[in-house]
Amino acid sequence: MTYVIAQPCIDIKDRACVIECPVDCIYEGNRTLYINPAECVDCHACEPVCPVEAIFYEDDLPQQWAQYKAINAEYFESPTGSRNEPFATGDHPTIAALSPQSSPKNDIALFAIRKEEAADADLWFPL
Repeated sequence: MTYVIAQPCIDIKDRACVIECPVDCIYEGNRTLYINPAECVDCHACEPVCPVEAIFYEDDLPQQWAQYKAINAEYFESPTGSRNEPFATGDHPTIAALSPQSSPKNDIALFAIRKEEAADADLWFPL
């Protein structure tokens, strides 16, 4: 079992998950991030830090994004069938063929900062 990065990450690539991953199993394509299922240790560190909620445990992947399980796995398979050789184009062909996604990244960054500040607030000693 592994985690999967789905459609909300396309053209966003916040990279908070890359920093949080203890085994460095998240790789960057041109338009999205990919989790290598052979390297993922199911630690759950990446899922809560994703500001666009694009990371799911493979059994919890929403039906509309079910194909992303195969997309993430196929990204690490070369035409010869060996692992760890990503597509030369930088993305899985399905991702590369998608039209550009909207990019609310500026709003996301502000939200993430506010969320972190809220997490650091000490409720026992309000300012």
